[in-house]
Amino acid sequence: MPFNARNAARQLPSILLTLVSATLVAIGFNLLLIPHQLLSGGISGISMMIGYIFGGNISWLYFVLNLPVLIWGWMILGRRFVLLSMLSVIGTTIALQFVPVKQLADDIVLASVFGGLTVGFGSGLALRYGGSTGGFDIIASIVSRKRDLPIGMIIFVLNGGVIAALAIFTGDPDIALYSLISIFTAGKVVDLIHVRHIKITAFIVTKESDRILTKMLEHKRGITIIRTRGAFTANEQDMLMTVTTRYELSELRKTVLSIDPKAFVNIVETVGVIGQFHKPLP
Repeated sequence: MPFNARNAARQLPSILLTLVSATLVAIGFNLLLIPHQLLSGGISGISMMIGYIFGGNISWLYFVLNLPVLIWGWMILGRRFVLLSMLSVIGTTIALQFVPVKQLADDIVLASVFGGLTVGFGSGLALRYGGSTGGFDIIASIVSRKRDLPIGMIIFVLNGGVIAALAIFTGDPDIALYSLISIFTAGKVVDLIHVRHIKITAFIVTKESDRILTKMLEHKRGITIIRTRGAFTANEQDMLMTVTTRYELSELRKTVLSIDPKAFVNIVETVGVIGQFHKPLP
């Protein structure tokens, strides 16, 4: 995409929210998880575990371990997604240098729950606006595109190995279980914020079907045209049926109403789809 002022202005909210998400992740790490030697899971959890056991700067370990995953994501997920993810990783690395490691909560259960909430909110925010916090987020995004599974739960499953390693290396299953609470909480929050995997079916009754159809086809969505007749008016007109994601619903609504403000749109949540379904880039 060529650079111009309009494109730069369009990307600015995503950039700012990515930096906010990086700050939230750093706050969750340094104020809630690291003081109790808990893990957040993923690449960050591996960085924490290495830091706890062997020493070393956790923020720089986080940065170095994320590099190969970012390269993999670049090859599969697209440039914009990985650039925002790189910004998030760099932002988190820098924020970790400035947010002090300070025990905000004395109770380890509170620290694990609210640490998970904070990190999950930051991760979900980054994913919702086109990027990620790196690490397992990228791996989960790749798997989610191929298997159509919730990203938060994919991350939770991937983190099982990290938790098992922590229990083995530290010999303290309690810390591993508290970390599991944090990771599970973060995963659930990610799924509440990041809704690309949730599909909906929209039924659009309109007199401007050709114009709406032309606009909708720009997004490479399958659309079915159904001829309908009103029960009271007996007027015949087209109904467009399409399956999309909840994430794209706002754009669909804007498209339809901008062309035909009097269009009737019925939106229902779709339990599942059999057959090919084009998913948007993460």
